[in-house]
Order: sequence, then C-alpha cells, then structure tokens
Amino acid sequence: MGKIMETIVSNSMFGVALSILMYAVGLFLNKKLKTPICNPLLIAIALVIAVLQVFHIPLESYLKGGDVISMFLAPATAVLAYSIYHQIHLLKKYWLPILVGCLVGAVTSIGSVYLLCRLFRLDEILTASMLPKSVTTPIAMEVSAALGGTPSITVAAVVVTGILGAMLSPLFVKLLHLKNKVAIGVAIGSSSHAVGTSKAVEMGEAEGAMSGIAIGVSGILTVLISLFL
Repeated sequence: MGKIMETIVSNSMFGVALSILMYAVGLFLNKKLKTPICNPLLIAIALVIAVLQVFHIPLESYLKGGDVISMFLAPATAVLAYSIYHQIHLLKKYWLPILVGCLVGAVTSIGSVYLLCRLFRLDEILTASMLPKSVTTPIAMEVSAALGGTPSITVAAVVVTGILGAMLSPLFVKLLHLKNKVAIGVAIGSSSHAVGTSKAVEMGEAEGAMSGIAIGVSGILTVLISLFL
C-alpha cells in the first residue's frame, strides 16, 4: 500500500487531480448549503491541507502538479477583460462613477490594510500579503508576489474578504439606505470581487453587471497603485 501511495504521490498530475477533486467537493457543498461561508475555494484549500496532513504527503509532491495550476493564473486574469467588454455600454454611460468609485475603493482598501498592519505591528511579508485582499485571486497573487508577500496567505485573505462582503453587503445597503444600483454594484465589486458579485447578481441584474465591471477596473487600479508601493 505504501508503494502504491508513493507512486501516486510522485506523479506530477497528483497535485492537479487533488486540487480539481477538492474544488469539485467545494462546489457541491456550496450548491447544497447555499451559504457564502461554504466558498468552494476555501473548502478546497482546507481539504487539500487535510489530505496532505493526514496522509503525511510532502508539500513538494503536491506542488509538482500544483504549480501547473498556478501557471494558468496569469492568463486567467486576462479573462476579466471580457466582463468589461461585455458591459462596455454601461462602462461608457457610467464611466466617471465607476472609475472614481473603484479608485476610492482601491485606495481605501490598501490604505486601511497598511495602517492596521502597522498598528498591530505585523511584519513586511504579512503586510504585503494582505494589501491586495480586495481584488480577484489571480491579480491579488501577482501583486502580492511582486511586493514580496506570500501568495498563499493572500489567497486566504481574498477568500475571507469575499465571504464577508457577500454576507455583509445586503446589510450595509439597508443600513445606508442605498438606492442607486450603480453605486451598490461598484461598491460590492470593488470591495469583495467575485464572491461579492454573486450576491450582487442576486440583488439585481444592474447591480451584478456593475459589480462585474468593478472587479476588472479595481484590479487594474490596484496593480497601478502597487507600482508606487
């Protein structure tokens, strides 16, 4: 049994297969339970860690295939351009509130994270890892790596941010008596990326569309801001 396990683990596709399988489990649980807490990515990360720990599988063995998946993150970022192109008519119509809203959101997110990290005296690596928490995972990982952070910590921060955004955004919309659909969509998309956008879609078609645009615009602005950090 040990030799069989060793053969499986040593295969370069082990990491790919394990990641896909655990993500499929996460999707299944998410659809069944229908709660933002059961985020497929978060569940997949937890299950992969559990499998590696229970079966004493070296991280290096997993990364043989895991790195293959990571290789596709950069090209996946380009797909965000499609969401902007698909809603180009809305972008042309509301370009100023979208641009200003996303810029304020990006600056506020990065600034608040930086100040809180300094307040709690976190080291430079953790600070760099947390800074891009409000943008979608592929962009956040690239920004984190460029700033000297740890991408795995960044992924966790992004997932938690998205889940909190999806859970709290309807509450804040009610508390602040927000009626403007453009403002609601931009606020959700620029602060809680794809996970929050799923909630914005439930709130309305216009909110979902604006949130989708905000994801791409906020990602671009965050990358530009990170160049000066």
